[in-house]
Order: sequence, then C-alpha cells, then structure tokens
Amino acid sequence: MPHFAEQADQISHDTPPVPPTRDNFERRVFRATAIVLATLAAAYVLWQLVDLLLLLFACTLVSLILLTITNAIRRRTHLPFGIALGLSVLGLILLIGSAFTFFGTTLQGEFAELAARLPAAWADVEARLNETPAGAALLERAQALVPSGQALVNTATKALAAVGGGLSGLAIVLVGGLYLAAQPTLYAGGLLRLVPDASRARVAETLDAVTVSLRNWLKGQALGMVFVGIATGLGLWLVGVPAAWAIGLVAGMAEFVPYLGIFVAVIPATVLGFGQGIDTGLWTVAVLVGVQQIQGNLVMPLLQNRMVDLPPAITIFGIIAAGILFGVAGVLLATPLTIVVLVLVRRLYLGEDKQEVLASGDAPSPPPPPATSAD
Repeated sequence: MPHFAEQADQISHDTPPVPPTRDNFERRVFRATAIVLATLAAAYVLWQLVDLLLLLFACTLVSLILLTITNAIRRRTHLPFGIALGLSVLGLILLIGSAFTFFGTTLQGEFAELAARLPAAWADVEARLNETPAGAALLERAQALVPSGQALVNTATKALAAVGGGLSGLAIVLVGGLYLAAQPTLYAGGLLRLVPDASRARVAETLDAVTVSLRNWLKGQALGMVFVGIATGLGLWLVGVPAAWAIGLVAGMAEFVPYLGIFVAVIPATVLGFGQGIDTGLWTVAVLVGVQQIQGNLVMPLLQNRMVDLPPAITIFGIIAAGILFGVAGVLLATPLTIVVLVLVRRLYLGEDKQEVLASGDAPSPPPPPATSAD
C-alpha cells in the first residue's frame, strides 16, 4: 500500500498547473503599472526638493561636528548632554572669535595688500608677456575672453544674489544642525519608525555605519585643511610672496572640497609671485606643487587609510558628477555624499556587514554616558 506522501507527490507532478485567469493577469499589470508610476512620481518630487535635501544633509554634517565635540567632552567630564552641547557650541564660537580677534587685523592687512598688489602684479606680468611674440599672442587671446562691461555688471549682480542666498542658506544650516544635535535620538528614532520592523535593525546598522564614516571623514578633512592652510601660507611667506597667510587661509578653507585648496591659491599666488620677479614666481610654483604633492601622495592617503576608505578617483568623479547635477552646493557636499553612497552600496547591495564597511577606518568610539537632557 503506497504512502500518502508519495501519492500526494505523484498527484502534484501529474496535475497540470492552473492557468492564470484574465482577472489575475489584469491585476498584475495594474499593480506593476502603479508601482512604476509611484516610483516616477516619488523621483520627480525628490528632484524638485533637491535643494531642501542638500540643506538637510548639510545640517546633518553640522550636527555630526557638534555631536563629535559634545561626546568627547562627555567622555572626559561626564557632564549632562545639554551642558556638554552648550560648551561645544560656546567653544566653537570662542575659537572662531579668538581667531578673528588675534589674526583679524593681520589678515585684514594681508587681504588689503592682496587686493592692492594684484593689479600692479598683473600689469607687470602683462608687460613681460608682451616682450615675446608668443606671450603677446597668448595675452591677446586672454583679453578676447574678457566679458564686456554690461556682462560684468550682470555677473556681479548674479554673484551678489548668490552670496545673499549662500549666507541665508548658511544660517539655516547652522541653526538646523544645532536643532538636530540637540535631540539626536528624537530624529533618529522618528526616521527608524518609518522602516518596517523586519528591516529596522539592518537599517539602523547601516545608518550607524554612515554616521561613523562621515565622522571619520570630517576628522581627516579637518586635518587636511589645517595642513594645506599652514603649509601654503608658510611656504609662500618663506619665498617672499606678499599676503602669503591670506592666501594660505583661503586655500585651507577651500580644501573642504578635496584638491580644491591648492587650485584656489594658484592664481593669486602666481600673479603676486611673478610680480616680485621671475625667481620668486618660480619658487611660488615650486611651493604650490610641493604642497599639492605632499597633500595628495602622503597626507591624504595616510588620513584616508586611517579614517575612511575613499579612492581619489572616486572622489574626483563624485565631485564632477555632483557639480553637474546640483551646482555649487553639490560640489561642496560631493565628498560626504559619495561616502554615503559607497556605504549604502556596500551594505545594501554587496551585503557587507557593519564591521566590513568600517574595516578601513577607525573603529567607532566608545559610547558616551547616556543623554539625560537631550530629549
């Protein structure tokens, strides 16, 4: 007598599958169409809100900076969260205020000297170029590219409008970052509540990996900015370039976008350097090339190996892509956005766990004492 399981298996193999009805087929088509339309609608809405999303991302970076300082204070003093956050904000204000107080007069003189010397230095460079036929031809082509007076007025108007918008955006970013830092668990918990229970733990680990990677990148980038600013200013000062420290300050601040600091310093430094003479100009070029080589081949690889794994080629193409898609704001936020995308790809697509994602950087810092006044 055959077993019932064998009979059931035989029946399942002998019975032909029931063909889908027309109603089932129409229902599947309708569902697929609805999913595609909903996805396109969501993508359109997100694209329309891209400026707001970039502001929110910038606020998140500011909150990470404040929370990093706050947690460092709490680990050493065990102060309540609110007091430690207030001390971190006050410390940043005092640091920036002290820098402007102690160096403001000097930097003001440096920038004034820079503005005063650039026209004369350019006139000297122009005279030297006119001494040779090739230089005269190059100068003629450069002058042909100079816009007309009306175009300059329009450009200046747009620049002033952009500066005004940038200042208002900066104020929003600072205030929003402070609010996010004041109640991190509130906003993080609200975000996780939008995720289904089955995926909540994985999403939480992914967000932790993103946070640690961004924090490590901010630490490394801050060190890189300090190096570029000091090395550029000191090197130009040693070779006798006027307004050297002002150029170094601008280069250091511009280094927030990787590899941009030296390129920002090239034009004023070389014009002022060659304005002082051929020897000074050549030494200026040597200083800029030396700083760029040390920064790109020694300092940043060491920092990236220690902090976060971000290949230079991906960084450069990420900056270009973000600039094309999002403009100036995209360029400023390109590197942290690239880090977020890489972490998401490694976690959600390649299936790496949190420790594998963070293997190339520092391990997460030990947690500070639990917050008592943040929520």
